[in-house]
Amino acid sequence: MHPDPDSCWAAVQRRDRAFNGRFWFSVQSTGVYCLPSCAARPPLRKNVAFHPSPEAAEAAGFRPCKRCKPRDWEAELGLSRPVARACVLFDAADTDQPPSLGEVARKVGVTANTLSKRFVAELGLTPRDWLIARKRERFRKALRSGEKVSEALYGAGYGSPSRVYESSDKTLGMTPATYAKGGAGAHIDYTTVDSDYGRVLVAATRKGIAAVFLGDSDSILERDLKDDFPAADLERNDAVLAPRVKGVLARLYGRKPSALDAPDVPLDIIGTAFQWKVWKALTEIPAGQTRTYGEIARSIGEPTAARAVGRACATNQAAGVIPCHRAVGSSGALTGYRWGVARKERLLAEERRRSST
Repeated sequence: MHPDPDSCWAAVQRRDRAFNGRFWFSVQSTGVYCLPSCAARPPLRKNVAFHPSPEAAEAAGFRPCKRCKPRDWEAELGLSRPVARACVLFDAADTDQPPSLGEVARKVGVTANTLSKRFVAELGLTPRDWLIARKRERFRKALRSGEKVSEALYGAGYGSPSRVYESSDKTLGMTPATYAKGGAGAHIDYTTVDSDYGRVLVAATRKGIAAVFLGDSDSILERDLKDDFPAADLERNDAVLAPRVKGVLARLYGRKPSALDAPDVPLDIIGTAFQWKVWKALTEIPAGQTRTYGEIARSIGEPTAARAVGRACATNQAAGVIPCHRAVGSSGALTGYRWGVARKERLLAEERRRSST
């Protein structure tokens, strides 16, 4: 799933590196497809289409751009060259004995302190936390490929099974054995309702809300839910989720202040410590008001992490409950929004109207 067309087009116009890997765009008049950050001459909107992967763009008859090399997007994640190179070096290392931060910093031409600060600014994680996240990703991939739990955990670099099971909720959202079976046993109820902003899908586990999506079509929202939770047991359950829907709509309409620990909208969403700091900061912005990514970064004590704040907003799974529509670009302009810039504008306008009455 890639962002909506309005957000994609806005990212292409800005040549926004933060969207690299989230979608690719093709240009009918040239026959090529590119990364959002491509520095080539800006295309006309009528000639542009968006694709979820390089394979999809090539299946549509387009060839990769020789300038931005869209198949090499891993090295173009909106990262500075030292951070991108450091990620490659860490990934190529022996998982049992990863190189030290100082060793990698020397190879990429910066000090260890500078590299650590850039990781936080660009990825929202320290190098240590990034390595932990990559270890978890290797573990997940090994399980999904059919390896036994014991083989997967040692292959990923875990020293003992207990460390994996202790953190399985954050690592997988379920136990390793359940995840290895494709998520069998993980149950998510969902429902869809109408709102002033189009259709709303609310999905929840027994612990709390797992997703709130906004859109124009139930079928598309349900497809997006399946894409995000491909192995879960998804069941439509309007009656059970009625109280959750009430709480979600109250946030969308600005009738209640948001809070990550609100009893009527408990969350069951996995995020890094940095993401949770950003999401908490978003809930503290008064309804109808906005803050730039830089202002949010400063409010959480990470003044150089504006780009990482933007990524945290983009990964928000609970529209309205975590009000990422209140985050704006450095100029104050309404930047890309997963559910459409026009919808973001309406959300803010309605919040302002309700706040003034």
